[in-house]
Amino acid sequence: MLIHSSYAYAYPKDIPGSRCDPDEGPWPRPYRVLQEDEMWREFARLAKPQSAVFNPKQPHWRADSVNFQPSPRSRTQDRYIVTQLDIHGCSWTFSGVFDGHLGDATVEHVAHHLPIIVRDFLRQASEDLRSHQAAEPHCKNSAGFTPELVSNLFSRSIIAFDDAIANDVLELFGGLEGLQNFSNAEIRNIINDQHNGGANWKKARLCMYGTTALVALVDPGHKNMWVANLGDCQAILVTPKDDIGIEWNVETLNEFHNGDNDAEVDRVQRQHPNEPESVVDRRVLGALAPFRCLGDVPFKQPPEFTRRILYNLLPGFHNVSPWEEFLVRNLTPPYITAEPDVIHRSLEDCIGTPSLNGVVHGKQRLPRFLILASDGFGDLCGNEESQARIVQKWASSVVTRANSESWHSALSKHKGLGTPLARASENLALSLLRRTLGEDAISVSRVLTLDMETSWIDDTAVVVQTL
Repeated sequence: MLIHSSYAYAYPKDIPGSRCDPDEGPWPRPYRVLQEDEMWREFARLAKPQSAVFNPKQPHWRADSVNFQPSPRSRTQDRYIVTQLDIHGCSWTFSGVFDGHLGDATVEHVAHHLPIIVRDFLRQASEDLRSHQAAEPHCKNSAGFTPELVSNLFSRSIIAFDDAIANDVLELFGGLEGLQNFSNAEIRNIINDQHNGGANWKKARLCMYGTTALVALVDPGHKNMWVANLGDCQAILVTPKDDIGIEWNVETLNEFHNGDNDAEVDRVQRQHPNEPESVVDRRVLGALAPFRCLGDVPFKQPPEFTRRILYNLLPGFHNVSPWEEFLVRNLTPPYITAEPDVIHRSLEDCIGTPSLNGVVHGKQRLPRFLILASDGFGDLCGNEESQARIVQKWASSVVTRANSESWHSALSKHKGLGTPLARASENLALSLLRRTLGEDAISVSRVLTLDMETSWIDDTAVVVQTL
């Protein structure tokens, strides 16, 4: 039987988040009221849910992911990654979310290449440990890695990755000082090599844009977890308070690196004394919202880098005045940093075989969840209190549903990375995101089908990893 959607009307206050402006009329605006099955199909089409089971023998080690933007006219600048890093035969889990800004070239580059850099640092460290200890690495103890060592490696790999974005371009000219030896015409000829593969052009484009980064590492034995953060995405650890999954602790692990964090504002102002415009209106140089991120080279290099290199990149800037507004304040760079906060957590007390049905050595044990989410998730939730309430209800529903035979049957079918689930409602990230939009189909329909010319919610990427 064909079910036809009906139409209704919404006001800005009916849409979660902060994107709907009451002054951008006309209001109310129409939206389609979807039936339940139709709603899940549309939700899955827009968010493209994916599921990864890291070990077929232990399907409880799992991650589900979505990247959501309902506006058909807006391309999301969020990205996520869920993968495994092979460190000499041992599989580490790497997951993350990235919130790009100004464009998607840099966030796309980071999501693809950052796991490779982290893997290479871990491999080199593993080789160094082997040579110093004169012993074979052992997967169960993560090849001799200590929590402090991995924290340091994680941080250094991210910083090195970011340094390479600008350095790869500066090497074309013999460093920043070498720019004075080139005319603008010569610089344009070097960086605009699209006719010859575009390698230099692609490197230069990465410098124009930026992205936040929130990434997590779990060691092969699932005994330790590290979370590294740059920007204002959030890592949420969800743990049970009881043995039946009714009450849950919801803990945000990381600080936010933006203007709402007084410590970040103070840090930049201390590093740039006698520069009252290092932070203006709680933005870096009055322009950039995140105080730590990857890319955004104009905030890390002297103005000469932007004016000599990026201004000569084709297609050219139609208007450089917005850039000049903050470049004139750029006196002693860098103003933002790629040094992440790294948080370590021991997972020892959930080692064994924790699973969604909670059976461990004949006793009941419930799973833990790590939620990695871009700032759009918090925007949809509204505030910290409502976010905690949403996550608690979601976790309780996951455990309740996990007792059904159909849930376990569906879970057992997914044995690899990047697998779409047979039913969208079974994806943990999608089911969580649905709860942020509302408890009923009408609330969700308003977000999915609102008739607007521009995006009506922030891009939202979510990874839910079962620990």
